Amino acid sequence: MMTEQNTAIKLLVLPGDGIGPEIMREVRHVISWLESRRGLSFDITEDVVGGASLAEYGEPIRDEVIEKAWAADAVLFGSVGDPKWAHVGFEKRPEVAILKLRQELGLFANLRPAKVFDALVDASTLKPDVVRGLDIMIVRETVGGIYFGNPRGIETLPDGSKRGVNTEVYTTSEIERVARVAFDLARKRSNRVCSVEKCNVMESGLLWKEVVTDVHAKEFPDVELSHMLADNCAMQMVRNPRQFDVIVTGNLFGDLLSDLASMLTGSLGMLPSATLGAVRENGKFPALYEPIHGSAPDIAGQGIANPIAQILSFAMLLRYSLNKQEEANMIEQAVSNVLESGLRTADIMSEGMARVGTSVMGEAIVRELDKLQK
Repeated sequence: MMTEQNTAIKLLVLPGDGIGPEIMREVRHVISWLESRRGLSFDITEDVVGGASLAEYGEPIRDEVIEKAWAADAVLFGSVGDPKWAHVGFEKRPEVAILKLRQELGLFANLRPAKVFDALVDASTLKPDVVRGLDIMIVRETVGGIYFGNPRGIETLPDGSKRGVNTEVYTTSEIERVARVAFDLARKRSNRVCSVEKCNVMESGLLWKEVVTDVHAKEFPDVELSHMLADNCAMQMVRNPRQFDVIVTGNLFGDLLSDLASMLTGSLGMLPSATLGAVRENGKFPALYEPIHGSAPDIAGQGIANPIAQILSFAMLLRYSLNKQEEANMIEQAVSNVLESGLRTADIMSEGMARVGTSVMGEAIVRELDKLQK
């Protein structure tokens, strides 16, 4: 989607719960910098979701918010969740906000990069020679699979015991479209895709493997394709993660593997994500960008949260939704430079580094952007 320099970019900002609002403030500073120094114009609408929406409106997300998301060029999401809402029913949980946005907007492809910055090699729990230079892109299907399949629910059996049911369901078209996203991304990277499923014990996994293989043969024969069982993939990501370039997988396995990959980098607070929908007739596509970490209510309001994942999520927004490659690269380089300078938030702190809070880290990144602009 192309956005002209003098056209206001319509963003819907949903800070969410916990640390969401405080890390989103640092993104707003980056946006202000882009407006003043790069000539971009943003038309920003902000609203509440998750626990904040429950407190104000009694539901985790309102229809009006979904309508605003449809009208926006992109959605920048914080994080949702708070233990104080543990008593509410399943359909009222704060996390329903993100699930409903994905479903209503048809956001079927979740892009989760796991990249190790040189300055943070020692932050990983794995040996430096295992993770140095790591750069994986996990493409996770997000509107199908066991999280949305039917039948589902908890039922009471005749003997009084209960049974919980969830159903893993995938169709050919659902697999085809996410596979195409993965192959397209691979062409811009190292041209390798590993498709992950459990075809040895699940019929849905067998179909997944067959469909991905077919898409590869018909449309992307130039891309190297391999297949791997999900449990083996988890083991290989710890044993030799640099063997992977792009991993494409279903909703459940993608959820697990992307969190595993995040810890290879040293901290959940470092990793962004994008979730993309299908291109519409006007050439635009719905998209939502968010850090993969949670709302961390235990540290909310203390000013110590790491804003980097939220800032890098915004960089992904610039790259994928707005085709602003130069600005996205500048933000990512600014983050790298600040880390090289030795500044660290608590989650990535190591001996000899300078510990800073949320706002200081955000300010340092903006100052680095100034240097790069010159």
